[in-house]
Amino acid sequence: MKPVVVHTHIHKRKTGVTRSIENVLPLLSQNLKTFVFGSNIDGEHISQKKLKKFLFSDAPIVVHAHRNNELMLMLWYRFLGAKFGLVATRHSATTPSGLTKFLLKKADKVVSLTESVHHNLGIENICIPHGVNTDDFKPDSTIKLSNIRQSNIILNTGRIRKPKGQLTLVKSLGFLKNHSDWALVMVGKIDDQNFYYELQSIIKNFGIEHQVYFIPETREIVPYYQVASIFVAPSHSEGFALVTAEAMSCECTTVASENVGVHSQLIQNGKTGYLFEVGNHQRLEKILDGIISGDLKETGSAARAEITEYWSAKLEAQRLSELYESFQF
Repeated sequence: MKPVVVHTHIHKRKTGVTRSIENVLPLLSQNLKTFVFGSNIDGEHISQKKLKKFLFSDAPIVVHAHRNNELMLMLWYRFLGAKFGLVATRHSATTPSGLTKFLLKKADKVVSLTESVHHNLGIENICIPHGVNTDDFKPDSTIKLSNIRQSNIILNTGRIRKPKGQLTLVKSLGFLKNHSDWALVMVGKIDDQNFYYELQSIIKNFGIEHQVYFIPETREIVPYYQVASIFVAPSHSEGFALVTAEAMSCECTTVASENVGVHSQLIQNGKTGYLFEVGNHQRLEKILDGIISGDLKETGSAARAEITEYWSAKLEAQRLSELYESFQF
């Protein structure tokens, strides 16, 4: 008998983790009855009452948790006598705290997202990378954005904070004043106002205030990828870097910091995108200027082919289904 699968999402806001779950849920549901428990996430929801009824029955149930608070709740149910398979995903690339490691060890199966985390986590795990819904994240030349004056866009998405590397990106823009038809668009929640003011100071010193846009976090992110010519992912650290894969799926020429998240697995330098050393704004500037001037080739078509073949949500759903069905009830 195939198990019923419940993904938990006990969190106050939508995040990259949210989108990674939402990407795969419809595909999982084609093979397994799949619910989500919690809030701020799209999918077929299950109430706490129904969840408890499942957990304390003889039905084959697999719960997939993504955060410590979710693991704690599920372990509490187990303490009370509930019987179910428990899967936990380690979304961060950082060394887990003692508490996190303790909780992960209590799960039946642990999922990692990158090869580096897979080998360094210190807990038995299976590596199942995130996948992109390539039917949603696809190129569309008809899309226009009325709030951007320039016709050519360099895009960065994600929360505005130091670990995301936006300082490196902004420092690389000294050349942009010579390309008045190009703009940098940064879409994401500003976590640190002082950091934002630091970015604005550099932008003002370069004299490119009218070529840089800060757009609030939005769920309608696909059109930004579709209008962008170049996507930059300058992060210092990432658990996976789903936004990079999404940009590649939309045929953006993608420039990313090497050996961060899955950047160096996604991108073959010069073929499916470009890599630069973390924090090296001079190298990033040279790459961006080269793409815009035509000295470096655009890589969008090859990037989408890479994502479609190796990094799709369909492939992720297949691997997760196999994991869930491996439980013996």
